[in-house]
Amino acid sequence: MTTIQITLPDQLAQEAQRAGLLSQAAIEKLLRAQLQAQRMDEFFVVMDRMAQVESPAMSPEEVAEEIRAMRAAKAGLLVTGDWATALGGRVSGRQDRRRF
Repeated sequence: MTTIQITLPDQLAQEAQRAGLLSQAAIEKLLRAQLQAQRMDEFFVVMDRMAQVESPAMSPEEVAEEIRAMRAAKAGLLVTGDWATALGGRVSGRQDRRRF
């Protein structure tokens, strides 16, 4: 556990105390809610940036291949295609197989 000391204006501290907002449980709840709100704000900022990118959508087959390659790379298996290029340098054809 971490102990935190804060300085508040007297009136605010008194109101918060009367409202039960200065208890450990209340402060934890407030902090968790604020952290969640910040994560959501960051998520929507990223979503807005993604919406601005103009690139062709991937086909279901391309998505499946990307997932397969990522899982294989994590498992240390042979990888081909774009993932081999991204992870192992510029390669092409049958030479694009690398062990990771």
